[in-house]
Amino acid sequence: MGTVTLRRARADDIPRLEAWDTQPHVIAATGDDDVFDWADELSRDAEWTTTLIAEEDGRPVGVVQVIDPREEETHYWGDVEPNLRAIDIWIGEPDDLGRGLGTQMMTLVLDECFDDPTVVAVLIDPLESNVRARAFYRRMGFAEVGPQVFGTDHCMVHRLDRATWLARRAAEEPG
Repeated sequence: MGTVTLRRARADDIPRLEAWDTQPHVIAATGDDDVFDWADELSRDAEWTTTLIAEEDGRPVGVVQVIDPREEETHYWGDVEPNLRAIDIWIGEPDDLGRGLGTQMMTLVLDECFDDPTVVAVLIDPLESNVRARAFYRRMGFAEVGPQVFGTDHCMVHRLDRATWLARRAAEEPG
């Protein structure tokens, strides 16, 4: 496994993102409420959202979206406390699943989220049926908050508090 880095998504990523959205494992993980308009998403200049492409040694392998759920314009998350972030994350191609790329991606994005000293916690909302993702998030330190329905998707909301993440990262440091 190579080294994963994150970069901002660009307009030339749109065809790849659209192709990834058609992958059965992505549909199974994200639900199929809507067709995502990547051209519109990437043309936004909104401070409350960032779309990142994960690359393994320069090869795109996944996508991460980070939003401020309190400021997000559709109020998808409802009335939430300030200073949170919410993440959507997925691997694009089925051959890249189970290789540890998601762990690297999640570690990078959580470090980035908590680099902002005002961020108190990160939320994530896997489908209730996505047992594999829910186990992954628990391994990353997230705690289940409870079920919530978003649109027609039955999700299990998870939360990772700053103190939990920082303690985990400190325990990983050598010496």
